[in-house]
Amino acid sequence: MTDFKAIKVTKRDGRQEPIDLDKIHRVLDWAAMGLKNVSVSQVELKSHIQFYNGIRTKDIHETIIKAAADLISESTPDYQYLAARLAIFHLLKIAYGEFEPPHLFDHVTKLTNEERYDSHILRDYDKAEFDELNEYIDHGRDMSFSYAAVKQLEGKYLVQNRVTKDVYESPQMLYILIGMCLFADYPKATRLDYIKRFYDAISLFKISLPTPIMAGVRTPSRQFSSCVLIECGDSLDSISATTSAIVKYVSLRAGIGINAGRIRAVGSPIRGGEAQHTGCIPFFKLFQAAVKSCSQGGVRGGAATLFYPMWHLEVESLLVLKNNRGVEENRVRHMDYGVQLNKLMYQRLIQGGNITLFSPHEVPGLYEAFFADQAEFERLYVQYEQDENIRKRTLPAVELFSLMMQERASTGRIYIQNVDHCNTHSPFDPKVAPIRQSNLCLEIALPTSPLENINEADKEIALCTLSAFNLGALESLDELEELADLVVRALDSLLTYQDYPLEAARNATMKRRTLGVGVINYAYYLAKNGLKYSDGSANALTHKTFEAIQYYLLKASNNLSKEFGPCTAFNETTYAQGILPIDTYKKDLDSICSEPLHLDWETLRADIVKHGLRNSTLSSLMPSETSSQISNATNGIEPPRGLVTIKQSKDGILKQVVPGYDALKDKYELLWNMPNNEGYLHLVGIMQKFVDQAISANTNYDPQRFEGGRVPMQQLLKDLLTAYKFGLKTLYYQNTRDGADDSQSDMDDGCAGGACKI
Repeated sequence: MTDFKAIKVTKRDGRQEPIDLDKIHRVLDWAAMGLKNVSVSQVELKSHIQFYNGIRTKDIHETIIKAAADLISESTPDYQYLAARLAIFHLLKIAYGEFEPPHLFDHVTKLTNEERYDSHILRDYDKAEFDELNEYIDHGRDMSFSYAAVKQLEGKYLVQNRVTKDVYESPQMLYILIGMCLFADYPKATRLDYIKRFYDAISLFKISLPTPIMAGVRTPSRQFSSCVLIECGDSLDSISATTSAIVKYVSLRAGIGINAGRIRAVGSPIRGGEAQHTGCIPFFKLFQAAVKSCSQGGVRGGAATLFYPMWHLEVESLLVLKNNRGVEENRVRHMDYGVQLNKLMYQRLIQGGNITLFSPHEVPGLYEAFFADQAEFERLYVQYEQDENIRKRTLPAVELFSLMMQERASTGRIYIQNVDHCNTHSPFDPKVAPIRQSNLCLEIALPTSPLENINEADKEIALCTLSAFNLGALESLDELEELADLVVRALDSLLTYQDYPLEAARNATMKRRTLGVGVINYAYYLAKNGLKYSDGSANALTHKTFEAIQYYLLKASNNLSKEFGPCTAFNETTYAQGILPIDTYKKDLDSICSEPLHLDWETLRADIVKHGLRNSTLSSLMPSETSSQISNATNGIEPPRGLVTIKQSKDGILKQVVPGYDALKDKYELLWNMPNNEGYLHLVGIMQKFVDQAISANTNYDPQRFEGGRVPMQQLLKDLLTAYKFGLKTLYYQNTRDGADDSQSDMDDGCAGGACKI
């Protein structure tokens, strides 16, 4: 039997003192206060602590935290809060040496001297302002996190030494300092008010911020855009410049979208026929090496999605690049791929026709028209099909579409971009600023131009800065007006605040000032309102909600334009012509949703034409896998896979309980309970009516629902056509239920280093 009187514990500062079991009990009692169906004694039993002389208090605490976290279940969900409180207590001890946080000024001074915080904070704010903000911080909000949230904060967001695991700040310090950085240039008369309101919005989870902002703003690092779009031309100089740009941005933890559709096909004559071109695959391998060349925060290599048109002469070889069959010479497996389609391609499929493949450089004007002018594309395409002097291959459309969908099904990572929808239902005039690619997570749709030189200042590498509204935290859609004003002001300030390692990125950002505000907690929002994904019951509320989101974002940017002037390329937007998203959506949506418009769009239209917009784009719907956990929210627009979801991260296995579990557990429509994709795709189409960029939307299949346990090709093509019919610009993952479990991983969700995981 252990003689506890003889045991001494080692404190965090190295001192030793006799063990105090009552202290452990008191901390557990404190953590369990007010929670339902949790047992302190159960946590103690589960922990199985083997006490020995000299045991570290840190190890005791971590063992108890893990024991509490292991008890999280559908029947006892409140252990997620007990474990979280213990984890916050532990975190505060690590960061500050005691439970009480220091004064904000003292904290910032210390971390600035240690070069962990940007020195401008101390320069820009006086002591009186620090005192006022210190009084405003509510450190008690740290106790409202779930366990999964605390672990994500520890692992990805809080300023720390990633080698020693020492953490230097607590969550409320993070929140207040982000506001102080983003509003530092506002007049002293108003900035503290903005900081306080922004602090409330993000610390009360009304607004969710992306990983680059949460982890980086307040530190000396100043690159916070989540998504980087790089376009490649057809020359060696352009390929070289693209490769250099990829390395630069991967090293800064950005997710990369690469447009390589211009590269000519294998066998093309070069230097007047002196040699034959090696085709796309060697250069795709070069891009893959660039993407994987830099570690992102010491966690893993980068990630990218590469785009090409379906009518490219090499498309049959490109579609199988991720396939596990084949040899390394004809596979490039460590990137994902976006296949670009348009109406003509779909028409050929529906009509049982053929698709003709070309090398882009041999069909003048066709590649440009593919994005900028659909009528001109069809005219040229038919003309080149009939031209016997042009190299081409022709095959049945159903054969090519089936190969694409087969690879999408087997890898889950062959994505779809409908380039006509991206350009006809777009904030940009396609004749002067066409959309030729998307990003890593298929929700960004911005103009780019191919680099010929890494230092070119007149070309465009597109960046997008993200955020999201927490739909589950809204009491009324009227709240969106103030929240939209706060988020647009904050993100627009960030565009000026951050650094630009490449001039093409600075050029595009300063011209267009593009933002992408999305949503999290949509599944909870539906459950709270007693609505489902699959039966059409959510159509009207979704229409009303996304109307309000886009309306208030546009209004906020219009007001900002009145103060600071419009973005310099405002004239390249359709907004400048008085055209709004409500004018260009796919009218097929009217057959599934008759909800009228509720807001004063005509007055807004007039104000935009008169005063402009500060930001060319304002909305996009991203996956939000990681940051939604901070808010204890369901991610993005997706249905949860279970009421308690097991999420694997680099910090281990985390259990997340759906919000509102006790009251709403019977109201959630879980992913694999949905009968098919149709209702979900209808909802995404309704969202796309208002969203000015694109949406990360997935398709999901349970093979056991089909005869023989196989998803028919006919079903895959039907869903693809449904998505196109209702105006979806992109399709992201294809998930197939494997029957094992419903755990999810945020280690490999296509969002490198936190990019797109807002």
